[in-house]
Amino acid sequence: MTRLALAPATPPATPAATPPATPAATPPTTPAAAATRRPSEGSLHSWDLSTGVDGPGTRFVTFLSGCPLTCLYCHNPDTWRMRDGRRTSADDVIAEAARYVRFISAAGGGATVSGGEPLLQPVFTGELLHRMKHELGLHTALDTSGFLGVRATDALLRDTDLVLLDIKSWDPATYRKVTGRPLAPTLDFARRLADLGQEVHVRYVLVPGLTDAPAEVEGVAAFAGGLGNVSRVDVLPFHKLGEAKWQALAMPFTLHDTPSPTPGQVAEVREVFRAHGLNAV
Repeated sequence: MTRLALAPATPPATPAATPPATPAATPPTTPAAAATRRPSEGSLHSWDLSTGVDGPGTRFVTFLSGCPLTCLYCHNPDTWRMRDGRRTSADDVIAEAARYVRFISAAGGGATVSGGEPLLQPVFTGELLHRMKHELGLHTALDTSGFLGVRATDALLRDTDLVLLDIKSWDPATYRKVTGRPLAPTLDFARRLADLGQEVHVRYVLVPGLTDAPAEVEGVAAFAGGLGNVSRVDVLPFHKLGEAKWQALAMPFTLHDTPSPTPGQVAEVREVFRAHGLNAV
């Protein structure tokens, strides 16, 4: 019968005590965290649940503060200055959005980061998009003028399912009059999105006497139609619902006497976009 070997008469030396291991730092889990090595924070104007104007379905929309453009028809001029926003962590925004995930998902919606101009805060925006997509499982959209498109990293765009791109004019002089900025960066960003195969909805605000000239409309329509990645064009009639905000900020609203376009004018412009093979609504 085989027996177990007896333990040695002399016990082995006790190994030297080792100091307790220091817990390893939690590695960053998002592109933004990797860039900052700290929790991401940003300047938040507000959030809202929206249907139909900020992407498909019912959406949790985060409005960030700060915008480099000063559009004459802006209906949220109170978002222009980043310092007027509320300093908020990405954790707080995600926790708020998480409360509505079941409802949003059932309604075929998602999450949109808007502004202001969200690419004025690219790290915060990237953090929100990443976590909305991967933690909450929501369809994501970025609402931007494209003027700061160079700030959108490839990682940020990978976490973006849809870009809502405002092309406010085709003539550079008109664009500068409308926004105070040059047109070229927006067009460059649009071309980059096309090269990446990123889905885009173009939005065009129709302002009588400003952006309704046939050459303006035809220029934007031909450009968008040639990109190959624009799945929808929203022709948005100019309105003056934000005029009260301009007055509250003691800012002159120079389009006070400008009328809204008629339904017929809006329909004509949509037909121009459709003539270039685009789904215009």
